[in-house]
Amino acid sequence: MKTKENLNLQSEDMEIKVDESYKSEPFDPDALLEVRHLRKCFPIKKSFTGKVLQELVAVDDVSFKLKAGETIGIVGESGCGKTTLGRTILKLHEPSGGQIIFDGEDVTNYNTKDMRHNRTKMQIIFQDPYSSLPPRSTVGDILSEPVLVHNIVPKEQVKEYVLDLMEKCGLRDYYFERYPHEFSGGQRQRICIARALSVNPKLVICDEPVSALDVSIQAQIINLLKDLQKKLNLTYLFISHDLSVVKFISDRIGVMYLGSMVEFGNKKDIFSNPLHPYTKALFSAIPNPNPDVKMNRIVLNGDIPSPANPPKGCRFHTRCPNATERCAKEAPCYREYEPEHFAACHLLEEKYGVK
Repeated sequence: MKTKENLNLQSEDMEIKVDESYKSEPFDPDALLEVRHLRKCFPIKKSFTGKVLQELVAVDDVSFKLKAGETIGIVGESGCGKTTLGRTILKLHEPSGGQIIFDGEDVTNYNTKDMRHNRTKMQIIFQDPYSSLPPRSTVGDILSEPVLVHNIVPKEQVKEYVLDLMEKCGLRDYYFERYPHEFSGGQRQRICIARALSVNPKLVICDEPVSALDVSIQAQIINLLKDLQKKLNLTYLFISHDLSVVKFISDRIGVMYLGSMVEFGNKKDIFSNPLHPYTKALFSAIPNPNPDVKMNRIVLNGDIPSPANPPKGCRFHTRCPNATERCAKEAPCYREYEPEHFAACHLLEEKYGVK
């Protein structure tokens, strides 16, 4: 797969033209999901004729591969584009550029009708379990509807199928006739997990599924997700801002900042040897339960710039303690500095002797 250094970006008439030769490259047969230079922009200002004058770049040139049965964690501060990335992959948002390859199919330009047969293969668990459940439907109706719509099992077997699914997700059979408001936050999230799994998906995008729950309940939900992954051979894209949770559940980790992927690699490499200054700052904020260990906290000055008006050069240079003049003028290339360990930083180019 091509990296950012292979992109030919040039400004002409306020538009960015990108070399799309990567679209002719063969698909990776080992990857269930392959994201190539994905981009998502939202228009925030238009002319009288409808021409976009200003746009918010929520996801900018993100690439990675997700193999069947593994978990990739996506981390970053609020507003960095994690959720938009997940929704764009699912085609809940139409991509503005790049390529999405799922299960050997290029689904980038699929419309709603074309995506219908893939909806059973890719599902999402939303962050807020309460607002994502219809309040006037019972648990039985919520879980039965997708099974009936997609003909997962014969109609006479639907209730038995749903009860078995509820048992797998830790829900009692007498919850079948109850409504969402009668449950706790953890129980509602179990319902959301059961709904996502009701159509036998291959890929599940977990959009901060435990951030709204108590710490003790978080552990139960994370253990449930890991158990279900083993039993059902699921593949997860796990979005979270909690590094401890991501470390526990993920095989590989991607770090996002202001819409861009600044570092990506195996969990062990990311935690033992973070390369990007932003990743180092994030990891320094992880609390240490040992009171005798002194925390070497890296404090980032300033606020996150607006994605509607990102800074020139490296987007992190306005907050980076090691920024140079080059960082303010030139965007760094996204390179592989160690085996399967990618990052985008000018300082790394000097450290590893890359030109």
